[in-house]
Amino acid sequence: MNLCPSLVEIEQSCDRTNGILTPIPSVRCTVGSEMPDTKLKLLIVDDESSIRTSLSCLLTEIGYRVRTAGDGFSALAEIRAEIPDILLSDLNMPRMSGFELLSVVRRRFPSIQTIAMSGAFSGNEVPSGVAAHGFYQKGSSLGSLLKIMGALPQPDSLPQNHPAMLAPISMPRNEEGISGEAYATISCPECLRTFSQSLGGSISSMRETDCIFCSSSIHFANAQPTDRAHSQANQASSRESRLASFQQPSS
Repeated sequence: MNLCPSLVEIEQSCDRTNGILTPIPSVRCTVGSEMPDTKLKLLIVDDESSIRTSLSCLLTEIGYRVRTAGDGFSALAEIRAEIPDILLSDLNMPRMSGFELLSVVRRRFPSIQTIAMSGAFSGNEVPSGVAAHGFYQKGSSLGSLLKIMGALPQPDSLPQNHPAMLAPISMPRNEEGISGEAYATISCPECLRTFSQSLGGSISSMRETDCIFCSSSIHFANAQPTDRAHSQANQASSRESRLASFQQPSS
């Protein structure tokens, strides 16, 4: 659904926070304007609560169904609950930045239409290295944001989503760490970050843990543990066999 910016009149004032103009919009629908027949789902991600509130009020008034999140990890939790049609994300945020979030969404949920926003970049072009379909410069006209949203690619032209794997992940057992315990390096299927997980003394191959970053539950299966003594014995036996073959008298 394309939303024409002329359907609304916007009175905009700005509040300067940390050197960045924060838009505080007031929206009034013009006579004869039409609300969307189906409310598109929009997720706004920004660590500044004033920006989340102002944009949420504006876009809810227009007809979007808006949710908000304060950083990338919170956004992934919202996406797990319900996949939005459009993701509008700030780039500079704590814990998980918009750069990383947009990259994860592009790989995991390519059907989501994405817009990056920042006050650190200017212009209308998507900054280099940012995995987004559009870019909104903070402090610029809110009418330009609506124009960007209206120019997003249609959902049917985007790839299908790749949901997180529900089956257990097969993780190889790594060498012993400093503590002497074996561990596995796990790549979270939700946030795509990796972390080390101690395997303890249990010989069970099926395990469950929570990602230390996004807290999502991960089921994984251990590869068979390596018996170092058995491996060394096999190597020694192999060396002895080779020596014996060289020492055999020729016939």
